[in-house]
Amino acid sequence: MKKYFQLGDVFSYFIRVFKKPDPNAPNSFNLRVMHGINRISIVMFLFCLIVMIIRAFTR
Repeated sequence: MKKYFQLGDVFSYFIRVFKKPDPNAPNSFNLRVMHGINRISIVMFLFCLIVMIIRAFTR
């Protein structure tokens, strides 16, 4: 049961998303836009999560 509640993979994904891209990786406009949108959605999710936690504690 302990295995299902480990969050190490989730946090390592957040770190990987914001790292500098690999220069040997394929580079195309569509791929860059996809990663940009992914970064924006992660930041929005974290911001909303923080707002929800703050609102829960202030009530």
